Amino acid sequence: MAEVASSSVLNVLEGPRAKWKYLDNILGREGPFTDPEWEPGQPVFEGLERAKVLVIGAGGLGCEILKNLALSGFKDIHVIDMDTIDISNLNRQFLFRHADVGKYKAEVAAKFVEKRVKGVKITPYCGRIQDKDDEYYMQFAMIVCGLDSIEARRWINATLVGLVDEENPDSMKPLIDGGTEGFKGQARVIFPTMTSCIECQLDMHAPRAAVPLCTLATIPRQPQHCIEWAHIIAWEEERKDITLDTDDPEHITWLYQKALKRAEEFSIPGVTYSMTQGVVKNIIPAIASTNAIVAASCCNEAFKIATNANPFLGFPETENYMMYTGDESIYTYTFEHQKKPDCPVCNPNALARPLHVDGNSTLQDFLDGLAERPESQLKKPAIRTEAKSLYYQFPPSLEEQTRPNLSKKLNELVESGEEVAITDPAFPLQFKYKLIFK
Repeated sequence: MAEVASSSVLNVLEGPRAKWKYLDNILGREGPFTDPEWEPGQPVFEGLERAKVLVIGAGGLGCEILKNLALSGFKDIHVIDMDTIDISNLNRQFLFRHADVGKYKAEVAAKFVEKRVKGVKITPYCGRIQDKDDEYYMQFAMIVCGLDSIEARRWINATLVGLVDEENPDSMKPLIDGGTEGFKGQARVIFPTMTSCIECQLDMHAPRAAVPLCTLATIPRQPQHCIEWAHIIAWEEERKDITLDTDDPEHITWLYQKALKRAEEFSIPGVTYSMTQGVVKNIIPAIASTNAIVAASCCNEAFKIATNANPFLGFPETENYMMYTGDESIYTYTFEHQKKPDCPVCNPNALARPLHVDGNSTLQDFLDGLAERPESQLKKPAIRTEAKSLYYQFPPSLEEQTRPNLSKKLNELVESGEEVAITDPAFPLQFKYKLIFK
């Protein structure tokens, strides 16, 4: 290393950065992928320290990501999370303690990491990512997501794609996304408009299959059916004047007791309080070690992007998606997920996607099915054709005016092959489909 390192690097090693010597060993020497024009020196370290990074989510993944970024030499980190700390978080979200229950995750996590890693500045925001405007996101060098919501991922993905201005290279904000479910997880890097985006990859995250209402109401077969019955039917019948709060222990206890009684009537074992929480809040099972592995992969990519120390995932025409599974031994696989030419986000000028539907089904059935279709996953859709509005949920006056269409058959409202535009308040764009009757 003495032959390669410049005097500036040696000064860094001898100065206050001595505790970061392991980073100097990476950034102060040539490697097999080093650019021929690269020279070691202080600018390499300054670039890492100057990079402003946004972390979205301060839960199981977010805690690991914040810790890793701070220990990797990033000095200016921002974090967004709208949740407060629950006692159930403490087994894996290691930045929190029992005394923190009820406090905002972003604030507690920021203070904890700042206290343990001297010199790092972490700015928390306790709220939704949708609260921030384009100017806010433009200030960051990259965004790292540790979310448990597909909707939030799709929103930030569409927002970052919308920021891109071909005449302004700084408008390109790399998105590093991690996700886990039990022993499985993935990490991916997205360069908006250049590589496959989250919307392109949506069908890899199919929604949980819905249980028919008749099964819940008449013949439940699983403990989850009893819980869903208490959640969807019993609460509406007995407590409809009270808004269900899934973070309220009293509300969860009521649902648990109702579900347990129904399970006993049908001789179905297995209903527990924790299962009730998981079903009602749609909690994804989390394992601390899986979070650590996926978060480490995300932070490795952030480090490589900030320093060019090694090739990173997502560089055009290279692998951009890493899958991990640890349920049967350990297996990882990295591949290139290619852009979809009909993606409504990263290719807004694409033709309408063909959608094969039953013309005899009602508009209500069609809209309900959009939530379950892997390629759409829209929960509160509004729909219109070029000539007329078919159904809008807002404002109330328009909802009342278009409500009669819900009971009409699709072939009464549109022609086979006709294009429709669908919007959802959760996403800042519209989706175009060509309805083709089976």
